[in-house]
Amino acid sequence: MVRPCFTIWALLALLGTALGYANPGACSGTCVNTHDPSIIRRSDGIYFRFSTGGKIAVHTAPDITGPWTYKGAALPSGSSIDLGGNQDLWAPEVALIGSTYYLYYSVSTFGVQDSAIGVATSSSMDVGTWSDQGSTGIRSSSGKPYNAIDPNLINVNGAYYLTFGSFWKNIHQVSMKSTPKTVTSGTSAYQLAYDPVKTDEEGAFIFKYGNYYYLFYSKGKCCGYDASRPAAGSEYKIMVCRSASATGGFVDASGKACTSSGGTVVLESHGNVYGPGGQGVYNDPTHGPILYYHYVDTRIGYADGQKQFGWNTINFSSGWPVV
Repeated sequence: MVRPCFTIWALLALLGTALGYANPGACSGTCVNTHDPSIIRRSDGIYFRFSTGGKIAVHTAPDITGPWTYKGAALPSGSSIDLGGNQDLWAPEVALIGSTYYLYYSVSTFGVQDSAIGVATSSSMDVGTWSDQGSTGIRSSSGKPYNAIDPNLINVNGAYYLTFGSFWKNIHQVSMKSTPKTVTSGTSAYQLAYDPVKTDEEGAFIFKYGNYYYLFYSKGKCCGYDASRPAAGSEYKIMVCRSASATGGFVDASGKACTSSGGTVVLESHGNVYGPGGQGVYNDPTHGPILYYHYVDTRIGYADGQKQFGWNTINFSSGWPVV
């Protein structure tokens, strides 16, 4: 039975869908080819955007709206991890820990489970300053319950956890050392979200707001829309579950467990926006919490290299994110 409080929250969470989603916020400069963006703002006010491809493409801007300028590759020599795909790095995640920036990245090739998550460090994030540290110890191969890509780091009262995963048995998490370059010794990954029917969840990002941790993730077909588009509704969309803990117990707005196909839609195709996903959340000093992501602008083109940078402010007043 669905509890009445969850029913009310579910209705509020769906209000954004009923009224229509807001269009992406303004973007100027280089707003294209921004698959799986990661946004972080340096103490001098400069915004950095890292994205899949080009050995982790780096763009900077004075504001989330731009103008975005390409600066080069974060890791021009690729990764030292000895796996296929080590020259075509995916799904970056950048975090500031103390005075050091950590860049987590994925080494893989499309559709296979031979994957690993690596990390690089820098004192400034400027191109030419990143030092590859190699593998975090998170690696997958055939038979593992997860695919080791799409990393996201969260700090929970000084303890670090890396959330990751794509397809197979979806989204997992593991404890990291206090200097989070590698996993905690003796630890094992555990599952946070899973759709046992479609198994099409990936790209997790955990964000704390108020008393809850929100697990955002992408669901559906991500790529190759120019060659083949899925049935309507099966393209990428952004979902969410929440929990009072960062390490489990995530449920959707109806109270359904995220490990049992639960999940509430945050943003999906609408208007000229198609297949939004690869998201993250950033607490912007001007706009407050924002959801950032890549998407196809149907007026421009469906190719992976034409993915646009999108962002929307988030309203958490219902207890669930609405854009």
